Order: sequence, then structure tokens, then C-alpha cells
Amino acid sequence: MINRRQFLSTFATAAGAMAIPSGNLMAGPMSPKKGHHKATAKRCIMLFMEGGPSHIDTFDPKPTLDKFHLKEFERNDRFKSGMESGKRYYIKSPFKFKQHGKSGAWMAEHFKELGKVADDICFYRGCMGDSVNHPTACYHMNTGNQFIGDPGVGAWVTYGLGSENQDLPGFVVLPELNYPQGGSANWSNGYLPAYYQGTPMRPVGSPLLDISPPDYVTKNAQKKNLDMLMKLNKAHQQKHVNHGDLKARMEAYQLAFRMQDKIPEVVNLNTEPEHVRKMYGVGEKGTDGFGRRCLLARKLVEQGVRFVEVYASGWDSHDYLERAHSSRIQSVDKPIAGLLQDLKQRGLLEDTLVWFCGEFGRSPDNGVRGGGKKAGRDHNKFAMPMWFAGGGVKAGHTIGATDEIGGKAVEVVRPIKDVHKTVLHLMGLDDNRLTFFHGGRNKQLSQIGADTIKELLA
Repeated sequence: MINRRQFLSTFATAAGAMAIPSGNLMAGPMSPKKGHHKATAKRCIMLFMEGGPSHIDTFDPKPTLDKFHLKEFERNDRFKSGMESGKRYYIKSPFKFKQHGKSGAWMAEHFKELGKVADDICFYRGCMGDSVNHPTACYHMNTGNQFIGDPGVGAWVTYGLGSENQDLPGFVVLPELNYPQGGSANWSNGYLPAYYQGTPMRPVGSPLLDISPPDYVTKNAQKKNLDMLMKLNKAHQQKHVNHGDLKARMEAYQLAFRMQDKIPEVVNLNTEPEHVRKMYGVGEKGTDGFGRRCLLARKLVEQGVRFVEVYASGWDSHDYLERAHSSRIQSVDKPIAGLLQDLKQRGLLEDTLVWFCGEFGRSPDNGVRGGGKKAGRDHNKFAMPMWFAGGGVKAGHTIGATDEIGGKAVEVVRPIKDVHKTVLHLMGLDDNRLTFFHGGRNKQLSQIGADTIKELLA
């Protein structure tokens, strides 16, 4: 005999499980699950260039701007375009461009290493966003919603597929010392169960605090303490059967205990051969920080982590574009090229999706900042740099296009929700079937449905 509360709890648990792709319902929430269709990508590394990198000064050259350089005009459509109104002037790119590989991919001159792997990359020039405000645009690219409270892409992926390693988090975030605009809400579990929240690792010092117990606490004593805590939590859970956060907290304690054996080895980059660390720019001025995060991302996915997000900030170049963007490009060029080369030589790139993006692009014009070396660019939601590698995308291609001055996308133009659906599709998930009942309706990453960008698929 069971009481009403227990019956409703059991029914709710079963109903919730049916929304998840079929798997072992008796296993834990992060156990590996089958997707909706055959996947070409088993895992994803998202490289997020926070601040809004300029497509015009990275991968989408616009020689027409040379003719318009410093030409003034009046703009009175701020609410239509997202750019500041009033007197404007066009700004040509301060960088030279070069084509790379058999594909002839265009890259700004400071991309010296990435050009070597150009034929592994699928550049996409057709994405359009909805916001030119940093926090809301970051949320949109990360969660599908401009406002706080929705799950991140990594949370949706781990909700649908679980993790291949039960001793590590399924969704890991590698931020800089300062979090991106919008903070940890960018990798929140939102309304999904707390199991699926991204786990941030610190960029300096120990990636995770208190990963090792004090010297006077033996592993056996720690296990006994956790067993007692589990016993007390289970007793409390029987009185609060619908308390989802309590269940997640109980699992988190157990995961933390298991991680003590695995994490130290994974995060120790010194175990990597010197030539591998050099490939990522580890130990070199300008590339060490991002290089370490990219190398750690490779180690994490190699150990079965499902989704890793790596941040690089400082792309918000309203002025001094040449100085700022050249510094940013050089800081990520070698680490990203090293990541792609390393994944490929280990046989991982074929089923690992690498996704490069920012929250938006930048405008072909600027306002009152001054010309010459002081020149910069404003925010632009109508065009942005984005590319993919591995995981079933069309390598060695450039898909879509922007207009002659880089103001907006004009070919294969698709919203961010279509990018999200495409990422899920590559990982074997159907956005229309990967849903969670919340607030009176079934919710999904795309919010209201989307279309796969078939032009990106191999």
C-alpha cells in the first residue's frame, strides 16, 4: 500500500523519464542515453568569444569598405538596427586577409596557425541574432532565450544524452577569472533538474576547490560520513518526495567523492608531453591561459565529458580595433589550431563537434570615437563570425554570406534557434522531442521550434 503523495511522486518520476530519450531508467540521471537518431557527434566543445568579435576583421573580408573608409553618413535607426544613431563613418579593416587550404578559406593575417587546419572548418556567415546587449545576447546564444532562467545548451545535451563518465560532470565550463556578462546563468540548468547544471572550473590554481580532503581525513572515514549523510537525506526525502534539488544534492555529494580520484589526473596538464603542450601555446606569453583551457577541454571530452564550454573575453572593440583584435586573435589562434590538430590525430575530431561563436558580430561603421588607430566598431546582431569543425559538418566549406560591407547576412540566413537545432541534430537529438514540462507546457531549447541548417551537414 502506498499513500497519495508516494503515488503522485512515482507517477511524476515516470512521466518525466518518458520525455528523455530511451535509456536505462534504473540508472542515474547522468547515465548514457540513446538519442532520437544516429549521431555524428558524441560530444561538443563550444569556444565562446565573449564581447562580440568582428566577422569583418576575422573570417569575412569586405574590401568594399576600403572605398568607403571614413565616409560620413547619418544613421537614425538605432531601434531598428541596434547601432547608435547620429553621425557615423565607415571603417575599413586594419588587417590584411589571406586564403588558406584547398578550400580557400579567408582569414585575417594574424591567424597564422588556424590557417593550417582551414580544410577541417565549416565557416557559417548566415546567422542573425536578436539582441545587441551583451548579457541578453550571451543568454540567447547559450540558452535560446534572451532572459535569465533557461537551461544552457550543455544542460539540454546532458539532459538528453547523459554522460559517458559517471565520475566526472557531464557539462563543464572553463571561464576566465572574470565570468562573462550575465554570469553563471549562461550555463545554468534553468528549469531542468539540477543534475544538468554546468560545472565551472577555475582558470588559476586548483580548477576545483577542496578536491582533496584534509590529511587527517582518511578515505574510509570520508566514505562513512557520506554514507551517514546519505541515510539522513533519504529519511528526509521520504517526507519531501518531490524535492528535486535534494535528490540532485545527494547525487552531487557522491559525484564529488568519485571525482577526487579522477579530477587530479585530468586537470594535471604536466602529464601531457611537452610537444602537445607546445601545440596549444601552453607556457607561451599571450596564449598560455586560453591554451590551458583548450588542452583541458580535450582531456575532458577524451574522458567522456559530454559538453565543454571554453570562454575567451575581450572582443568588445568599440575603439582601438587594430590593437585589441590583433591581441585577441593571437591569443586564440595557436590554442584553437592545436585543439583541432590534437583531436584529429587522436581520432576524436570525427565525432567531436567544435563550435566557435560569440554573442554577435560588429558593424561596418562607427560613431564618435575618432579615426585612425582609435577606430573601432559597434555591436551588430545581423551578422557574426561562426564556424564548426568535426562532428559531421561540411569541412572545408563556407556556407552563407553577408552583404558587401558586412552589415547583415544575405545568404542562408537563419536565426540562432536554427543553429541550436542543428547542434542538437548532429548530436542525435531532435529539438521537438527533447522537451521538459515546466510552467504548464513542454519547453524546448528552440523555444517554439526551429529548422536544421542542412547546408552545414556533411
